[in-house]
Amino acid sequence: MKRIFAGIPLVLLALALAGCGKTEQKVRIGVSIPAATHGWSGGVVWCAEQAKKELEADGKTEVILVTSADAASQVDRIENLLTRDLDALVVMAQEPGPLTAICEQAVSQGIFLTVVSNPLDKKVENIFVNGDNRSFGAAAAQAMGKLLDGKGDILVMEGIPCPINTDRVEAFREELAKDFPNIKIMESQTANWNTEKGLAVMENFLMKYSKIDAVWAGDDDVLIGALKGYAESGRQDVKAFVGGGGAKVIVKKILDGDPLVKATVTYPPQMLKVAIDETVKAIREGKTAETGREIIVKSQIITSDNAQDHYYPDSVY
Repeated sequence: MKRIFAGIPLVLLALALAGCGKTEQKVRIGVSIPAATHGWSGGVVWCAEQAKKELEADGKTEVILVTSADAASQVDRIENLLTRDLDALVVMAQEPGPLTAICEQAVSQGIFLTVVSNPLDKKVENIFVNGDNRSFGAAAAQAMGKLLDGKGDILVMEGIPCPINTDRVEAFREELAKDFPNIKIMESQTANWNTEKGLAVMENFLMKYSKIDAVWAGDDDVLIGALKGYAESGRQDVKAFVGGGGAKVIVKKILDGDPLVKATVTYPPQMLKVAIDETVKAIREGKTAETGREIIVKSQIITSDNAQDHYYPDSVY
């Protein structure tokens, strides 16, 4: 050994020996998500910020987080991200159609791609992370059935017409028909996952129906509006409201024993943090060639028995 390295300056020798081991490079991740335009998307942004803070704490990862108010600005901001020498890109699309081409471009540049919640028009991603929308609807039906002891007349407030909403509502209806055939859905209306629309739809329902046993709001933002409309009506006939999403204001009502809000269903914004963590792990482990992996975060029923486990007081959602 002495003869082999004879005459080599000590500094150069040290550098040569250091190169014999594996040097861990800093991982650079771009994250593109919708802006916080309502409760659930606000929770997504909060979760992304928490993931960024945790991952950057050890100096081994850089997370470049950008938010966008619409699909066009999201495409523009991803184009900017692609100039930043990324190892990976995590995308929750505003609209899958307009985002598909730019995501394909990222993959063609050798960037590891993870897609969250809204599937692209083409499956070009390495990892897909999603909530389980059918289990979301089924869990809501189970919660409703148990709260009404299997019988009653109910109303449904749906989300924006799209595949996500279709999966939820179909599963809700199927689960009720299978396990609680004596529960009748009197009507179902679109409430757009929006508080103001929830208020308007609830006011319409209250004028139209003299007796309502329960309401599935389908979304916790909608539920807030529905509760306001019901409170202002002065009526006392509704036995229960069931929401969806796991917003902290609704979970807190369940924790506090609210007489009307007894259950909601999770669709956790934390799936965005799961996506970021799994992406960093894949890059660190050299699994950059993997494709088609799916991570599905199933929905759970939140009641007074487990509400504490789903209450995140520091979150915006």
